[in-house]
Amino acid sequence: MRASNKGKTLVITGATKGIGKAIAEKFASEGVNVAFTYNSNKEAADTIAADLESRYGIKARAYPLNILELDQFKPLFEAIDEDFDRIDFFVSNAMIYGRSVVGGYGKFMKLRPEKGLTNIWTATVGAFVRGAQEAAKRMEKVGGGSIVTLSSTGNLIYIENYAGHGTNKAAVEAMARYAAVELGEMGIRVNAVSGGPIDTDALKAFTNYEEVKAETIKRSALDRMGKPEDLAGAAYFLCTDEASWITGQTIVVDGGTTFR
Repeated sequence: MRASNKGKTLVITGATKGIGKAIAEKFASEGVNVAFTYNSNKEAADTIAADLESRYGIKARAYPLNILELDQFKPLFEAIDEDFDRIDFFVSNAMIYGRSVVGGYGKFMKLRPEKGLTNIWTATVGAFVRGAQEAAKRMEKVGGGSIVTLSSTGNLIYIENYAGHGTNKAAVEAMARYAAVELGEMGIRVNAVSGGPIDTDALKAFTNYEEVKAETIKRSALDRMGKPEDLAGAAYFLCTDEASWITGQTIVVDGGTTFR
């Protein structure tokens, strides 16, 4: 019989919409308690938490977090400790877009390392490191766990204006492999889920969204855009016993877009 994750706890950053929301719902549907972060809209986050609790009979709580302020991770996890007695899974999902990536989203010659490019590193690599460090301390106390970072196939193939994001996704995948080696002795597995273009608000914020959407459908062997639920299933799988010997890996979920 397959071991259940019921009663265990997930911590995920950025789960009020898109991929993060789909991941939180997937874990909740499997009986996993969910602690998730939001950037600014407390009312919307609390509504999502209440909805997860009522539909799945689990415990869900929302916490504010600005992933560009890495010193917020320690008090975040301390707050989660007050509400949950264990942490088993951590998914680093939150990302930034809009004004905070100006200087990091654009053509190579227009990149500004001192501005948006640094912010993208902080939100992608820095936030993964700090979140995983705090989560690992708690996971060690319960005999292990699983850490997943979200990545993007934009580090494998060229996507216009995506150099800042793509290179930092490559960096976070490498960081996950290093973490996998060093956290393995704690019984903690660390992996990445790399998605092809997924139809989310973050993608819609791209200036060439319609072009990216059309090209994705054209390249996909399945003739469609990716959905948040496509990545949610992969993230959950990596936190199950079926994946107990998978660590330091990147699972590509892209509808075949990177090999056509």
